[in-house]
Amino acid sequence: MGGSLREADMTDHPMFEKIEALQQHLEPPQATDPMPEAGRKVLLAQFIQLLEHEPGSRSGEDPEDVHKMRVAIRHIRSGLRLLDDFYKSKKVKGYSSELRRLMEALGEVRDLDVMMIDLGEFQQKLDTDEAAAIQEVRDLLDQRRSEARAGLIHYLKSKRFRKFIPTFTKFLTTSGYAAITPDEDEVVPYQVRHVLPPMIYEHLAQVRAYDTVLPEADAETLHALRIEFKRLRYCVALFSDVLGAKSAEFIDEIKTMQDFLGRLNDIQVAKAHLIELMDDLEGHQAAAVWLYIDYLESEKPALLETLPDAWKHFNSKSVQRKLSSAIVAL
Repeated sequence: MGGSLREADMTDHPMFEKIEALQQHLEPPQATDPMPEAGRKVLLAQFIQLLEHEPGSRSGEDPEDVHKMRVAIRHIRSGLRLLDDFYKSKKVKGYSSELRRLMEALGEVRDLDVMMIDLGEFQQKLDTDEAAAIQEVRDLLDQRRSEARAGLIHYLKSKRFRKFIPTFTKFLTTSGYAAITPDEDEVVPYQVRHVLPPMIYEHLAQVRAYDTVLPEADAETLHALRIEFKRLRYCVALFSDVLGAKSAEFIDEIKTMQDFLGRLNDIQVAKAHLIELMDDLEGHQAAAVWLYIDYLESEKPALLETLPDAWKHFNSKSVQRKLSSAIVAL
């Protein structure tokens, strides 16, 4: 049985009623919607995703629930950032801060989940003694994951988070709430069809600006580029309902770039976590971990060699036309 409410059909779970009530408010955004109201619609869909995976994230039966809950939070936080000019900042900052706390609690668990899975796959390639040493390291990481899960569960049960749910629900389901609206005699871009095109192209410009530094980019620069790709993707994905059909193809192109950059980042994150773990390891365990770090590092040359061609393809006219075609639909 899957972890999310939808997959498990957990109609007796207390979260089910909240989700069912929220689903009554679901409707797709329209090109003529004011941006604050379109924002509520797209953020509500992501909030429902977040709540659907809360029970599974708490139970720990399927690591994908933590991952999918984090993805929903990223979409929401990115959406709040995109729509910052259309909502009263004090309200939005409060929501974003609470989501950041949740993201941090989930992130600690997710990083350990991924590391455990990757170490398990590497373990299969080793001889008996090295595999046994890696298993000891995995057991230690499993203890840390249990501690991280305890912290996550504590947060999900906290009054703070339980108070956040109805507060954020009110924001997402109440038209006009916390919105900044132009004066009646003021003519300014305010509808989706007016605001979204330059917003998307601004994020695209941030991505394409890295063309001047990519050939000699270090890990920090590539990580920053990964973040810009993520923001571009969320900007397009959140409003895909009002964009043309080509938006899905353009998002796939972004995903390809994210796969390259994401794997490079995963290597850096895993390496940092494992080096930090060294003080708690015995000699044979540390030797096995260094073997794994060397294995991770061996992936980087091929990734970096492939990156320029992937970058050139993303910036090609054929790919960029997919975006322009999607935006023309507005």
